[in-house]
Amino acid sequence: MGFPALSGVNLTIEAGEMVAIIGPSGSGKTTIINLIAGIDRPTAGTVTVNGSRLDQMTEEQLAVWRGRTVGIVFQFFQLMPTLTAVENATLPLDLARLGPARERRAVASRHLAAVGLADRGDRLPLELSGGEQQRVAIARAMACEPPILLGDEPTGNLDTGMAQEMLKLLKQQNGAGTTVVYVTHDPGLAARASRVISVRDGLIVDDRRSQERAAR
Repeated sequence: MGFPALSGVNLTIEAGEMVAIIGPSGSGKTTIINLIAGIDRPTAGTVTVNGSRLDQMTEEQLAVWRGRTVGIVFQFFQLMPTLTAVENATLPLDLARLGPARERRAVASRHLAAVGLADRGDRLPLELSGGEQQRVAIARAMACEPPILLGDEPTGNLDTGMAQEMLKLLKQQNGAGTTVVYVTHDPGLAARASRVISVRDGLIVDDRRSQERAAR
């Protein structure tokens, strides 16, 4: 018999916020990210993102919506092993068929440069360090310049220094107007967000804005 991953959650995230979601394993953190991305469907209630009701969309509609609206950075990178860094970063543009091929590659190269990998575009994932692979994953997530960037434990495989660098990149994206929502086990990394949501047993048990944000 299954149990609800989330129960009675009522959550509103404003455009342009940077939100960290924390809580123990199995608390429902990833489910929140998956609902926002349209990967999971609610068994009850509604999910509205950027004005679109995800719970009413078909799988085909969701796929198109997701390609235009959200970029996702996963804990284990999930890069295609046979594609170079720039080819991985171009993939969402290819799937969405946005612009001519040469233009797509130029856009992907620009995103790789933004994450500090301008000279690594021709390398395969196996030839890159964990931190570099994670940066390729960020460049790929930003490929279509989505208004929302989601991270599911995006720093989980990185050492402390790299994790801080990763958060710096997410903050840069947020500073440029992107809504950023990420799951983390690390209270220090959560504190870098302007709002921290704590989840336990499928419920939101705390929702705090940083003092800096609250003072505005």
